[in-house]
Amino acid sequence: MPNPGGQMDKPPAPHTMEIILPKAVRRRINALRKLQVQCAHIEAKFYEEVHELERKYAALYQPLFDKRRDVVSGAVEPTDEECEWQSDREEEEELAEELKEKASLEEAKKEEATAETNPKGIPEFWLAIFKSVDMLSDMLQEHDEPILRHLKDIQVKFSEPGQPMSFTLEFHFEPNGYFNNAVLTKVYKMKSEPDASDPFSFEGPEIIDCEGCQIDWHKGKDVTVKIIKKKQKHKGRGTIRTVTKQIANDSFFNFFNPIKAPPNEELDEDSELTLATDFEIGHFFRERIVPRAVLYFTGEALEDDESFEEEELEEGDEEEQEEEADEDDDEGDLDPKA
Repeated sequence: MPNPGGQMDKPPAPHTMEIILPKAVRRRINALRKLQVQCAHIEAKFYEEVHELERKYAALYQPLFDKRRDVVSGAVEPTDEECEWQSDREEEEELAEELKEKASLEEAKKEEATAETNPKGIPEFWLAIFKSVDMLSDMLQEHDEPILRHLKDIQVKFSEPGQPMSFTLEFHFEPNGYFNNAVLTKVYKMKSEPDASDPFSFEGPEIIDCEGCQIDWHKGKDVTVKIIKKKQKHKGRGTIRTVTKQIANDSFFNFFNPIKAPPNEELDEDSELTLATDFEIGHFFRERIVPRAVLYFTGEALEDDESFEEEELEEGDEEEQEEEADEDDDEGDLDPKA
């Protein structure tokens, strides 16, 4: 770790440019480096305060998210005023009076006919989100869907003041026939300080570890494992016996049993990639899914994400075209006789 003065344990090797500089200039550059390390530590403090602000405002958001949960579950029926949306009014104004009357009559008949079958809340709200977001649908298996129909809410909880920086994802379930847990949790531990060996790489808090929870499955309902049966023949007696074996099964609920590095050992490349993807998913839940759930349900947030990706792609294409143009110019400068 850096000492309070910001001095590194090992100074980095000089770059090519520094080697050709006078010794006095190189000395001053080292002084600037030490200043930069101090800046990195101030930046780390800044992000700690940002985390405290996030925790503060999370408490302000929570009553709105609780109301969202109650509407989704059907515990609360929103008022006509709460259900009024600008686009609804615009569409009504565009309709002719006679069409509006006809539409009103048909709607009234439809409501009478479907009164008894009117669904409670917003059915399969979170499952629909899982299925529409690529990052989540990649983890989703067909046998997960009946379980996720019981998912009532997803919440983000931030670590308390004085505790190591972290956030917890809470998945709240209604009573179901699959497991006893009312809440499944995933804790993401974060680091917000410059690395002693490479302080200039610091760009803000990063997730460094995560912990899932034990799922108390009902007997025979654990979708993260499957039972296979094999027949074995005794070489001498020729008798046959059936052996059952339990093996891992693909499931979203493996999310709550993340990979752990053995003590004093490094993960292999595949495991590191799996863990990095896990961190990305946890961050996506926190930053996008939970705060903007209704927009992912309607698809509006997906359109925004796609537009952002298209803009990035277009910028990349422009740079590629410029590079190609530069190459063409270089070729044009070549002497054909050479």
